[in-house]
Parts: sequence; C-alpha cells; structure tokens
Amino acid sequence: MQYRTLGHTGLKVSALAFGGSSLGSAFRTINESDGIRAVQIALDNGINLIDTAPYYGATTAETVLGKALRGVPRDKYYLATKVARYGPEEKDFDFSAHRVTASVDESLARLGVDYADFIQVHDMEFGNLDQIINETIPALFKLKAAGKVRFVGISCLPVRLFRSVLDRVQVDQIQSYCHYCINDTALADLLPYLKSKGVAIFNSAPLAMRLLSHEGPPAWHPAPAVLRAKCAEAAALCKSRGSDLGKLALQFSLANPAIHTNIVGTADPRRVLQNLRDIAEPLDTELLAAVQKILAPVHNLTWPSGRKENN
Repeated sequence: MQYRTLGHTGLKVSALAFGGSSLGSAFRTINESDGIRAVQIALDNGINLIDTAPYYGATTAETVLGKALRGVPRDKYYLATKVARYGPEEKDFDFSAHRVTASVDESLARLGVDYADFIQVHDMEFGNLDQIINETIPALFKLKAAGKVRFVGISCLPVRLFRSVLDRVQVDQIQSYCHYCINDTALADLLPYLKSKGVAIFNSAPLAMRLLSHEGPPAWHPAPAVLRAKCAEAAALCKSRGSDLGKLALQFSLANPAIHTNIVGTADPRRVLQNLRDIAEPLDTELLAAVQKILAPVHNLTWPSGRKENN
C-alpha cells in the first residue's frame, strides 16, 4: 500500500480509501455482515481512510460502518463523513448552521466515535454558495474548534465550483468524484491550484460510478447514452484481451501521486481483496492507450448536477 500526505493536514493516508456508499446499498442490496467484513478486511490490509455520509442509504451506511468499527482502535483509521444532504431531491438539502451542527452529532452517534477526522459539505452544487461560504463552512469550523471534527472540507460534481469557493474561503480538503478517471480528467487542470492552497484531495469514484467496469453502471447512473456506450465498448476490449476495465481504471487513478487518495466503495469482501491485488500489479500502458482512444470522443463528457447556476 502506498501512503500519501494529505495537503497541509500532515496526515498520511492510503492511496486507496474505503467508500461507504455501498454500505447503504447504493449499487445493490447488501448483506450487512458482508459490509462489516469488507470494512475489516480493508483495515487489516492497510487502508486507513473511510469516507461515508448520512445520505448513503438514509443513514444506513453510517450505522453499518459504526458496527464495523466497534472495538477497532481509533488511531487505526481516519474517518470522513458529510453534512447538508439527506435525500435524493433538492428539498432534501439543508445547509443551515443549525442543521449541519446537529447533523455532526447525529453522525458521531451512529458511527460510535467522539470525533470525525473530516467533515465535508455534501454536494454543495445543490446549495447557495453565499450561504455555504458565510454560514455552513463557518459552522463547521466552530465544530472543529470544539474538537468534534479535525478538518473541514467541501464536495461537489462541477469541478469549477472548487475554485469559486476556495477563492473566497479556506478549507482543509476537497472531494471530487468522476473527474479523475480514464474517461474524465477534468480535475487534473485544477491540481496546481489545489496544491497552492495546501488542500487535501479526495478523488472519489475512479471507476466513474461503475461506468468503467465489466458489470456496467446501475440504472440510476446519470451519464448520457453516448458515454455509457463508449465505456461498454472499452470494457469489451479489455475483456477480449483477458483484462478488466475496472482494474485498469483503478490503476490509472492511483498512478497520479498528486491525487492524495482514491475512494472506492464496495460491500463485497472479495472485491476489496481484488482491488488490493489489482493496485499491486503494474499498469498495462498499451491497453490503457487503446482504451483512451476509444474514449477520446467522450473525454470529459459529464452531466449536470445541482442548481443551474452552479453548472
């Protein structure tokens, strides 16, 4: 396992992190005991960052994760969770200081811990940026001062929003998803700026929420049809060459040392072990070039998320 320093936080985290969305049955209905075992296997094999949120499975993910962490020494892992998003619709967001403050206490109780290492504004593109900058983030820094969280971060899909917020307020960490993977490297253009800010970088969904997999994305995936089709073509090519697109995608994202950690969600213990084997193998650069050629017509093609003015 490789370990990298998370910006100015000074924390050394595994280049592969454990994503908690699957513990809330985001991709399929899971067996709780499998999810708990997946977390334990990840920790036993050197993964030391776990990312979750109350939104995942309507608090189910945090509850299952709390069970998995019982009895595990608190210094064995770093824990990240989120505030402000509690459901799938825009009405399910609440960026008020009162709600995010209460949300942290609720999360800590579900997780069975006294503090979170990272607290993040979840999918801030669904909110008013002025409120997030002037109310939400200051409320989270008050929780940092109180010792309930160690670092404050932001997350969103539209990459441009990170600069929009960081030009106005300093935070410790950002989480981007689906924007540093084989089909979409939009985050790469922002890396020098993020480095200048000393920000910790979480790259979530290096498999583009299973677009870059043999199984293909879930039905709810928002990707346009042309992107789905090209990713399926790339998966077929990898299979024809005795390889796997998911493996290639994971290796690709982890190959960039400027990306501090890459979050992959799974509640399958076997998949955790497979991911660990995959990142230990060398990247097939010839196959990567062939896949990038297939995906070139849809490179950086994304989808809207949140308020119109934030896209």
